[in-house]
Amino acid sequence: MDSDDLGLFGPGSVTWKVHEEPILIVAGLRSLYLQALHPRAMAGVAQNSNYRADAWGRLARTATYVETTVYGTTAEAETAGARLRRLHDRLRATDPLTGEEFRIDEPDLLRWVHVTEVESFLSTARRAGLPLTDEEVDGYYTEQRRSAALVGLDPATVPGTAAEVAEYYSAVRPELRMTREAAETAIFLTAPPFPWKLSLPARLGLNLGPPRWAYLGIAGTAFGLLPGWARRMYGGLGLPTTALSADLSVRALRLAFAAVPRRYLEGPLILAAKERAARHAATTLAG
Repeated sequence: MDSDDLGLFGPGSVTWKVHEEPILIVAGLRSLYLQALHPRAMAGVAQNSNYRADAWGRLARTATYVETTVYGTTAEAETAGARLRRLHDRLRATDPLTGEEFRIDEPDLLRWVHVTEVESFLSTARRAGLPLTDEEVDGYYTEQRRSAALVGLDPATVPGTAAEVAEYYSAVRPELRMTREAAETAIFLTAPPFPWKLSLPARLGLNLGPPRWAYLGIAGTAFGLLPGWARRMYGGLGLPTTALSADLSVRALRLAFAAVPRRYLEGPLILAAKERAARHAATTLAG
């Protein structure tokens, strides 16, 4: 029954441990900077979405999808995955380098998006101070093969350990480019249009306003958390000092989030999952 279903992962998983961290908002932004360096993946997004006109709506839908796969029941996660596969199935794009038409759901593209996303989640949480053993790190990647299956990937073709993720990045780096689209996307991610209520101070001539400054800090931290080779592709120096500065910033942000009451950070999906987990634990103890 759904009332007793703990979903694809459950309270004992590394996935729940990682995704309980509000700091993953920074990780999501980091993954987008990274994904933009793949010309074919970037073309697929640019030619099939209105992300510039609806940046916040797209971000909200992506966050809801991830929450559903992590905290939803098995049926809810599978339904979300099926919906995404149907959407991808009908989308096509043109390769900016060769002019070839390609499917959005090509395994290579799905794998790139999956790996950059889960690696961003994990590395950001760990660098922010979440204690994880090397075994837990590998466990997270292995668990996330279930998420990869939802989008249509064969789990056996998806990196399942930290070493395999490192090997994957080494293999895919020759395909990455600093294109005009990547540069424009990076600029957009760093300074996107704000919802009108948050933009009001700037509209009234009151500088950029606190929300804009706060977002710029988050975006700068997300960019600084990129691998050195990725920062160099964007024209940065990839210096260790940049990584150190990003580490200090992301740790400070995690501490700031920790001061916010959990009820303000956890949505209905997370709360429902924790209620199911509590009922399951009580039933297990009673039995």
